[in-house]
Amino acid sequence: MTPTTPASQPPTALARPECPEPPEPFTPLERRPRLLVFDVNETLSDMTHLGDRFVEVGVAPYLAAPWFAGLLRDGFALTVTGHNPSFADVARATLHTVLHGKANVDAASRHVMAGFLQLPLHDDVRDGIRALAALELRLVTLSNGSADVAEGLFERGGIRESFEGVFSVEDAPAWKPAASAYRYALGKCDVDADEAMLVAVHPWDVHGAKAAGLRAAWINRTGAPYPDTMYAADLVAPSLPHLAAQLETMPADV
Repeated sequence: MTPTTPASQPPTALARPECPEPPEPFTPLERRPRLLVFDVNETLSDMTHLGDRFVEVGVAPYLAAPWFAGLLRDGFALTVTGHNPSFADVARATLHTVLHGKANVDAASRHVMAGFLQLPLHDDVRDGIRALAALELRLVTLSNGSADVAEGLFERGGIRESFEGVFSVEDAPAWKPAASAYRYALGKCDVDADEAMLVAVHPWDVHGAKAAGLRAAWINRTGAPYPDTMYAADLVAPSLPHLAAQLETMPADV
C-alpha cells in the first residue's frame, strides 16, 4: 500500500534561496580604484586559437568553447563542495570527455593543453594595459589558471613589467567566484575591497567580485547583453583602452 501524507501535515515547500546583497550598498563610482585585479583566461588571452589545436587532433574547432565552459562548470562544482582543484587537472579531465573517441586521448589532450603556452593577447590588451599603467593604477592578476601560464603570456606580449603581481587561485582557498579567492588577492596587495576593481569578460566573475565587496568592470568585446540575474558592473567597456579612457575622467583615489 502506498503511504500517503496526512491531510494535517501538507508537504513542506522548499524555500527559494535569496540572492545575498553585497556587504555594503554600492554608491556610484566617482573615483578611480587604487588596484585593478585582472582575470586572465579570455579577458587578456585570446583563447580562440585553441580551436586550431582541436582541428590538429581531428576534432571540430567549435568544440573548444563548450569544452572551456565545461571546464569552468566542473571547477565551480568542485569549489562549492569544498575542493580547490588544479586548473590543469580539471582541464585534462574535461578534455578526455570531449576527445573520448580519439585513438590516443592522452596525446590529443596534451596537444590541446600545450596551446595555453602559446596563446596571444587580445588585440586591445597591450595598449590598454599601458594606458591603465600610465594612470598610476596598481595592476595585478587573479586567474583560476596557472600563474606560470599568465607569466608566459605577459612575457610574450611585452606587458609583464606593468603588473606588480601575477596571482592564481592555486594559492588561494578556492576558485573564483568564491569570495575567499578575491580576499586572497586583496590580502597580497594590502588593499581593502572597496579600493579594488576586478576587470573581466565573464559576468560570473564580475558578480563574484561585487558579492565580495569589490568594484568591477565588464569588458564586453562581443556586444552581448549582461545577465540581469547578476550584480551589475560599475563600468562597462568594449576594450581595455576604452576602460582606461573612462577611468581617466575620474579623480584619482587617495
